[in-house]
Amino acid sequence: MFVKQLYTGCLSEAAYYIESNGIAAVIDPLRDIDEYLQLAKERNSSIRYIFETHFHADFVSGHLDLAAATDATIVYGPGTATNFPVHVAKDGEIFNIGDLSLQVLHTPGHTLESSCYLLKDATGKDHAIFTGDTLFVGDVGRPDLAQKGKEITMEDLAGMMYESLQSKIMPLSDDVIVYPAHGAGSSCGKNLGPETFSTIGEQKASNYALQQQSKEDFIKAVTDGLAAPPQYFPINAKINKEGYESLNAVLEKGMQALDIPAFKLKLKDDNIVVLDTRKASVFTEGFVPGSIFIGLEGRFAEWAGSLLPFDKEILLVTEPGKEKESIVRLARVGFENFGGHLAGGFEHWKNSGEVTDMIIDVEADELAMDMPFDPQLVIVDVRKVPEYADGHIKEALNIPLDELTDPGSMAHLEDNHNIYVHCAGGYRSVIAASLMKKQGIHNLRNVLGGWGQIKELKDKFSIEKTTAVLN
Repeated sequence: MFVKQLYTGCLSEAAYYIESNGIAAVIDPLRDIDEYLQLAKERNSSIRYIFETHFHADFVSGHLDLAAATDATIVYGPGTATNFPVHVAKDGEIFNIGDLSLQVLHTPGHTLESSCYLLKDATGKDHAIFTGDTLFVGDVGRPDLAQKGKEITMEDLAGMMYESLQSKIMPLSDDVIVYPAHGAGSSCGKNLGPETFSTIGEQKASNYALQQQSKEDFIKAVTDGLAAPPQYFPINAKINKEGYESLNAVLEKGMQALDIPAFKLKLKDDNIVVLDTRKASVFTEGFVPGSIFIGLEGRFAEWAGSLLPFDKEILLVTEPGKEKESIVRLARVGFENFGGHLAGGFEHWKNSGEVTDMIIDVEADELAMDMPFDPQLVIVDVRKVPEYADGHIKEALNIPLDELTDPGSMAHLEDNHNIYVHCAGGYRSVIAASLMKKQGIHNLRNVLGGWGQIKELKDKFSIEKTTAVLN
């Protein structure tokens, strides 16, 4: 038996490779499939099945490209309908993988087709369960992503989740390994634990959703405090259900190197977005005017999916050699409309005498010194509502980063304001500053180190806590 978890930190996503006697299966693959193909080649194995736990909302699966490359069968759980050939499994159906077997357990709740896959060893003993977004370490999947009109509500799905857990998960032995589809940081649950795997016994002991409680109490527990899902979730779910362009075709478009005249010609089109993926510290020193910054060093794909339009063509400005990585990671969350990248990157643009823009970086102690003497000073805290509630500078304006794409979110900012932007550590604030600049707000500064540095100087700031209110 060979089981390998392939974890992608920037998406908090886990895919799985299972193999026995030269036969392999992949569960919940990412869109870039080279790692799975390479693993099968190294182990002299053939990928026969691609098992999907559900229609993913937070990333685009690699099921279609992997099936095309291997002739593997794509398997979904009961009730699945797609625009491409799949095997719709029955509840309890068993698939053989060499000496191993994988049993389908239909577990609706996160979505209607959600299913777990129970792996049995060569003796037929339950070994591990691949739970998708049904069960996480310390949490369960959110029940608000797969509603069909008004006939199925979030509470209905939460009720289904309760029944699934009680009938399919709780009866399993304590030593069965739990392999979920996501870890900490994912928006597919409320508060996932830091570990990427666990056991049934550990989850029975510590996971709030597996404690003894009534169905009504469970529904309340899993639905209370759910923040709105990122805007790209329904787009990705639709792509996974209906199909997509091959990643090679997407790369071919994005890898076109544009010289400066060609790049400037494209900039005249209103349906163009210039995305700069360099490091935040480099971006603030200089960038192509109008660029949006989302750096590869952070939760890049998530923020791109949450902030960028899917109906506009993307032009990339990257660190030289990072063009392909930028395209692949964007494609993971459904972006396919690329117009190419700036040949030679920003340094070539600057050295050619083209107009540039910049963002002024300041230390937290400079903000502290300016506050008492500047009546026009406005602090914009772009952290999430719960982060802000847990501690913030008194009178700071909270505009969460994912709301800044709405021009109305900046209605309180005036031309005469001296704006200081901060987040938790300095990544989100640079994204926010680039969005503000694109909206014509230029009198701003980025606070280096964000809230982390501000807290270190707490004697210089008036800090308060409030009650978080989630819509």
